[in-house]
Amino acid sequence: MVMQPVLEIFAADGFALWPVGEHESYGYLVLNGELTPAEVGTAVMRIADCNDFEPEEEHGPCPTDPLGRFLHELLTMPDLFAAGGFRVTDNSTGTVLVEPGCCNGLETWRDWLEVLDGSGCSYFGHDPSSVAERVGDTVRLTLDAHAKNGSPVIELPVDQVRTLVTGAQQDLRNFLSLAGTWAEQHLPAHAAAVTAALARALDLEPTQ
Repeated sequence: MVMQPVLEIFAADGFALWPVGEHESYGYLVLNGELTPAEVGTAVMRIADCNDFEPEEEHGPCPTDPLGRFLHELLTMPDLFAAGGFRVTDNSTGTVLVEPGCCNGLETWRDWLEVLDGSGCSYFGHDPSSVAERVGDTVRLTLDAHAKNGSPVIELPVDQVRTLVTGAQQDLRNFLSLAGTWAEQHLPAHAAAVTAALARALDLEPTQ
C-alpha cells in the first residue's frame, strides 16, 4: 500500500515565466524530493495558478510586471489552495483506493489525522467522493461513497495508515525543501516569499 501527495495538473500551454514540464490536463503530479527542476517548476506554477483570483485591496497593489502579477496572490493571500491531496494505491494491483476529488486540496492533508485521532471520518472532495472512516482498530477506505454500482473498499490497521500518513507528510516536506532550492535558482528575488507561500499552501512549517 502506498500513500502519495498528488497535485492536480493542467497543461502549461504558453507559460514562459520559468521552465516547466510537459503534462496533460487533469492528471496528477506526485510531490516528493525527487522531482526534476522542470517538474518543480510545474508544481509551483500550478499552485500559484490555483490562487489566481481577483486581488483584494488589503493584499496591496498588484505589480505590473508579468512575474510579479502572476505571483501576487500566492505571495499575499493568507489562505492558499493546492488542488489535490493524498492518494492511496494498492501497489500490488495498481487499484486506487483513495483519490482526491474536485475541490479537495493538499492544504487539508491533516484531515487524515482527524481520521486517526479525531472525529474518525473525513471526505476528500467529490467525483470521486473518497472517504476514510475509523472503525475500531481499522480504517475503512472507500474510493467513491456515492458510486451507484459499488466501490472498491478496503480496511487497513490504524497503525499502518498512521505510517502511510507520516510517509506522505515527509514527501511533502522533501518537496518543499526541493522547491526552496529551486526558487533560489529560478526566482531569486522572490525565493524566500515563494517558499513561505508554498509552506502555507501545503500546511507545513516553513523551512529553515
